[in-house]
Amino acid sequence: MTENMERGRMGEIVALCKRRGFIFQSSEIYGGINGFFDYGPLGVELRRNIKEAWWEDMVRRRDDVVGLDCSIIMHPEVWKASGHVDGFTDPMVDCKESKMRYRADQLFFGPVVVDGETIGCVSVLESEKMQEEADQKAEKLKRKQAKQGELKTVHLKPYDESTTEERPLVPSPATGESGTLTDPRDFNMMFETHVGALRDASSTCYLRPETAQGIFANFKNVVDSGRVKVPFGIAQIGKAFRNEITPRNFIFRSREFEQMEIEYFIQPDDEIWPVAHREWIDVRKAWFAGIGLTEEHLGEEQHPQEKLAHYARACTDITFKFPFGEQELEGIAARGNFDLTQHQNASGKSMEYFDEERKEKYVPHVIEPSLGVDRTLLAVLCAAYDVDEIEGETRTVMRFHPRVAPIKVGVFPLVKNKPPLVEKAREIFEKLRSRWNVFYDASGAIGRRYRRMDEAGAPFGVTIDFETLEGDGTVTLRDRDSTKQERLSEEELLACLSERIEG
Repeated sequence: MTENMERGRMGEIVALCKRRGFIFQSSEIYGGINGFFDYGPLGVELRRNIKEAWWEDMVRRRDDVVGLDCSIIMHPEVWKASGHVDGFTDPMVDCKESKMRYRADQLFFGPVVVDGETIGCVSVLESEKMQEEADQKAEKLKRKQAKQGELKTVHLKPYDESTTEERPLVPSPATGESGTLTDPRDFNMMFETHVGALRDASSTCYLRPETAQGIFANFKNVVDSGRVKVPFGIAQIGKAFRNEITPRNFIFRSREFEQMEIEYFIQPDDEIWPVAHREWIDVRKAWFAGIGLTEEHLGEEQHPQEKLAHYARACTDITFKFPFGEQELEGIAARGNFDLTQHQNASGKSMEYFDEERKEKYVPHVIEPSLGVDRTLLAVLCAAYDVDEIEGETRTVMRFHPRVAPIKVGVFPLVKNKPPLVEKAREIFEKLRSRWNVFYDASGAIGRRYRRMDEAGAPFGVTIDFETLEGDGTVTLRDRDSTKQERLSEEELLACLSERIEG
C-alpha cells in the first residue's frame, strides 16, 4: 500500500470515528484543544471492553498479580525521587517566524551536496518516509539553483545533535527559511498544579505523567497487606498526563491518556530477569492476539544498549503496523531495582523484601509491561477497519474481535408495523441485553440496518421475521464478516452467542 493510500486510510478511520461516535475532538464547539479527545457512545464501550479484557487476563486469571488504584496527584517528593522533576524532559525548538514548536529529536536535517559542494540544507520531521522526503527536497533545491552533477543522498541527523555552526543553516519545516529555529532547550512535560489555599512554591504538585510510581510508592503496603510472595506483580489502570510538545497521529500521542501497567517484582539474580522478560513479551503478544491483533499486525523492536535508560537492563517494544508507520504499542522493560531504591533513599523507608525461602532480604528487581489504553484502542480500530463489496455494494465494516466489540449484537424486527413481530423482537432484545451490550434497530430497510451495524462493528445480527411467529419459531443469526445467515431456536441462539462472544 502506498504512503498516500495509507494516509488516506488513516483519514477515513478518523472520519468514521466522529461519524459513528467513537472519538470526538475535545471542546470541538470552541475550536478544540490539541492533544485531548473525548470518547463517544461506541468509543467508551470499546475502551471499557479493552480495559476489562486486560484486567480479566492480567489480574483476575493470574495467581501472581494483584490490583491497585492510586491517586492522580501524589506528594511532589515522589516525582523528585523518581527523577521526573529534573529529568522528565524533551528537547524543544521553536520557529521564530511561524511560532511553530517541535521536538528537537524529531526534527532531522542534512546538507545537500552536489559533486562534493554543499549547496544548502534541508529539514524534515521524523517519519517512516523522512529519508525519501529529504532526498526529494534536495533534488528540488538542486534544480532551483540550476546545479549540475551528482546529488549525494542526504545524511540526516536530529536537530538536538546539531552544532552551533549548523543551526543557522537549518531551514524551518514550517517556512523553509533558514535562521529562524531556536537552540534546543529542555522542556519538562509534567503538568503543574497547586494543592491547598495558597498558590506558591510550597503548594506545587503535579499531575502524574505515569502510573508506575504509585505502584512503587505502595510496594510495602501491598506486601504487608496482600499476602504476596516474590515473584508477583501489581497492576494498575489509570489516567496520566504529559504536556507533549507535538501531539500527533490522532490519539496515538496525546496529552491526556490512560495506561495499563504491571510492575512484576522478581528476585535480584542475573539468570532470572532475562527469562522473566521474555515470558512477559510472549504473554503480552498472546493477549493482543486474543483481542484481534494477530502476528501480521505486530512486531518486536529491542532497544540497543546505548539507548537504554541508565538503570535499565533491557527493553523490548511490541510494535504495531499503523497506517502512519510501525510504532511502539507496548514497552516491556527490565528496570532493575532503580525505582524502589530511589524511593527507599528519598523517603527513608525500607523497600526491602524478606524472602522466606532464601532467608534473606533484598530490594526486588522489576519487569514492567506498560501500554496505553488509547494507543491500544487505535490499533484495534486500525486492524478492524475494512472496506469490501457485498452484492455489488461497497460497505465499510469494522471487524472487531467479539470480545472487545462495543456492540455485540444488533436485533432487528423485519418490519416495524407488525406489533407481534416488534413484541417478539423486543422480548429477545431484553434477554440478550441482560448479558451483553445489544442494539435494537427497527428503522429502515433491513439491508441498511445491517450496514449500520457493520460500520459500528457489531459481530452479529439477529432478525425476527414472520417465520419466527408463524413457522418453527427460529430467528436468523447473521455473521458480520462473512454475511452468512443461519436459523436458530432461541435456546440455540443464546448458546451460540455465548460461545462466539465469550468462548
